Amino acid sequence: MSAQMSAQGSACRPDCGACCTAPSISSPIPGMPGGKPAGVRCIQLDQANLCRIFGSPDRPAVCASLQPAPDMCGSSRAHAMHYLATLERLTAA
Repeated sequence: MSAQMSAQGSACRPDCGACCTAPSISSPIPGMPGGKPAGVRCIQLDQANLCRIFGSPDRPAVCASLQPAPDMCGSSRAHAMHYLATLERLTAA
């Protein structure tokens, strides 16, 4: 399976899934009607850490709005997890 592309044409790093694990999602997700807490792997991530509902109308808007970017993704999954966990902590209500 190929990497998923953002609207801007940036590809997700293979086998990452940080953006589907680190942040909390308050919107319903198929299989997770109450959303998901920060640090919990989304049920829609497959074994290759790609979104099963990418491009689907069932995908939460917040997921579609989070686009891969060099400052967020960095050079590793560990960087992306740290960046997103920090962002989550700084924006928690």
